[in-house]
Amino acid sequence: MSLKLLCLNTAGGFVRNELRDFITKQTADTDIFCFQEIFDNAHVTTLGDIDQNLYATITKSLSDYIGYYAPSQDNDEGLAIFVKTGLNLSEVGNVFVYRYRNAIEGENRKTLGRNLQYIQFTKNHQEYTVINFHGLWNGDGKTDTRDRLNQSRKIKEFIKTRAKGKIILVGDFNLEPNTESIAILEKGMRNLIKENNITSTRSHLYKWPNKFADYAIVSSDLQVIRFEVLQDVVSDHLPLLLEFN
Repeated sequence: MSLKLLCLNTAGGFVRNELRDFITKQTADTDIFCFQEIFDNAHVTTLGDIDQNLYATITKSLSDYIGYYAPSQDNDEGLAIFVKTGLNLSEVGNVFVYRYRNAIEGENRKTLGRNLQYIQFTKNHQEYTVINFHGLWNGDGKTDTRDRLNQSRKIKEFIKTRAKGKIILVGDFNLEPNTESIAILEKGMRNLIKENNITSTRSHLYKWPNKFADYAIVSSDLQVIRFEVLQDVVSDHLPLLLEFN
């Protein structure tokens, strides 16, 4: 039986009711949720109308799932993976690929540390590694910088040395598709955004011109049954759906 994964940058849950209803609806057949911009007991003053306890809010909607939270900054922002009960994990962890935990300087979000969160499991005698990632935002576009190139190299090193089995890397990378930073990540892998000629991963709530941000990059041995950018407006990002074996 195939597995279904949903990836979404929640933008802090500012689209509250629609996000809640969307998540509840998707629980019918989703095995893994990968979320970015998840806040937990946050004390953020610069991001506007977010749900400062979004991790707890989502946890209430996902009673049949086990949640794993990986903060980049305590009492602020992090990543979250929710796994349906019955999918037994062999390993859970997170690794910083830009700066470090609790690195933010004052309220300057350009200095926020960036981590990748991962889970590993075996299904039908096959190992999988799922990686959830939110890439560096610098307030100056989504082009290559030294920090972004180093970030991509660290992710590839993690994949090379610690990932097991079939690999799925998803998230908001904050990168344009033709950057060297993306080329590093997709080397030897399949970029499902490019394969499917996706031209935008943003909803109409995003008012700026660059419509790329979110990616799904998978190992060549992963059997992709379905990949789609859903059109549900639950954030200024659109959800990514991946069904796979």
